[in-house]
Amino acid sequence: MATFTMAPLFRQSIGFDRFNDLFEAALRNESGSTYPPYNIEKHGENSYRIVIAMAGFEEADLDLQVQVGVLTVSGSKRAPAKSEEAPAVTYLHQGIAQRSFKLSFNLADHIEVKGANLVNGLLNIELERVVPEEAKPRRIVINQGDKPALLN
Repeated sequence: MATFTMAPLFRQSIGFDRFNDLFEAALRNESGSTYPPYNIEKHGENSYRIVIAMAGFEEADLDLQVQVGVLTVSGSKRAPAKSEEAPAVTYLHQGIAQRSFKLSFNLADHIEVKGANLVNGLLNIELERVVPEEAKPRRIVINQGDKPALLN
């Protein structure tokens, strides 16, 4: 495994410590999980969607949580209730995976989860970038003399 230093990227940057952690995590987890398959889509300047294939899962089988900038989607198939009428099933081929899983997505600053829905076996998670006024660019006035400029 090749090692490299991130120092050149941080020489003129302040507060980007989290990027270093993201790069290191990506290098450690090169063989990331491919189950369940998912897409990450961009819809416009500030809208995103994660679409996860959820064949055989119901809403009650899934759990979505956001904590400290990380969206975690996990699922586990609950065992069906035993019934005398339900026949025993012997699979000749079982290609539809319904195993437990856990996916984590690192969210950039100001990305909020707006909602999620399960339609036709696809879990759609809607995300939006909501930049607060104080984080938007603002002009700083430069005064001459000894008095500092007042910020608007």
